[in-house]
Amino acid sequence: MFTLLRKALCTAALALPALTAAAAGFPARPITLMIPYPPAGTADAIARPLSVVLGKRLGVPVVLEYKGGAGGAIATQYVARSNPDGYTLLMILAAHAINPSLYKNLPYDSAKDFAPVSMVARLPLVLYTNPRFGPKTVAEIIDYARKNPGQLSFGSAGSGNTSHLAGELFASTAGVKLMHVPYKGGGPSITAAIGGEIPMVFAGPDSLAIARSGRLHTVAVTSLQRSALAPDVPAIAETLKGFEVYGWYGILAPAGTPDAVVAKLNAEINASLQDPEFKKLVEPLGYIPTGSTPAEFGAYVASETKRWAEVIRKADIHLE
Repeated sequence: MFTLLRKALCTAALALPALTAAAAGFPARPITLMIPYPPAGTADAIARPLSVVLGKRLGVPVVLEYKGGAGGAIATQYVARSNPDGYTLLMILAAHAINPSLYKNLPYDSAKDFAPVSMVARLPLVLYTNPRFGPKTVAEIIDYARKNPGQLSFGSAGSGNTSHLAGELFASTAGVKLMHVPYKGGGPSITAAIGGEIPMVFAGPDSLAIARSGRLHTVAVTSLQRSALAPDVPAIAETLKGFEVYGWYGILAPAGTPDAVVAKLNAEINASLQDPEFKKLVEPLGYIPTGSTPAEFGAYVASETKRWAEVIRKADIHLE
């Protein structure tokens, strides 16, 4: 037994200089940033400008690769099985913390198979209503829902989507029952709200322009504080204390990636988030650049996983 232990220690000692040398020379070739959804989505909107700035800072191209499907599981599994050398990274969304409670047999362990690198940004949602819907404030909506239990519906970008869970959290926090109407994407859900097919919808801040045109009414934002994009719009938390929902984005590496490589990626990502050109491109879209240490990001993902598991359990949501 001691012989085996001595051999293992010797092997580790011999490998350490090689790992240290590899980290010191990192990066020496292009880095692939895997996006688990098709182009033109919210992940793409933040990943594209980040890849440009980060590539300049690292001195090598950061190439975006898209592997959509299965709620992000295809790309996530691919990165989980990739060589842990820092050259294949994964941009995750809030869905990464939601999927373990929605799907029974994910082909990866969302915590154990990855090394957290950094948070990138948060994106608050907005509660919109059809202008012809009577209630105009959070308090009025809650009062209406209490007087009409189970009859008030809300739309979302799809079952299990952050916009869906925002509505479920809203209902449970307010102590009301709402009826969920899923759509195939945020665009169709907004169209349904404009047309009066549904009275209200949780969606992104990109529809604020539609609201300003009068085709939607903006009720409130899901961030704890009011958004700089719409300072006159209250936060739901002003009525429901502590209510907070964000779409969020961050970077993971495969488990086993050397700490020195993770540290370098973390430092350059955090510096990129402060780049004026990057902020000029993403802040008008509602993104809040939000850096972190690897440990902070790992703790955040764990807390979000726990929180959404409880919401999914209470709402009895099941997806195959």
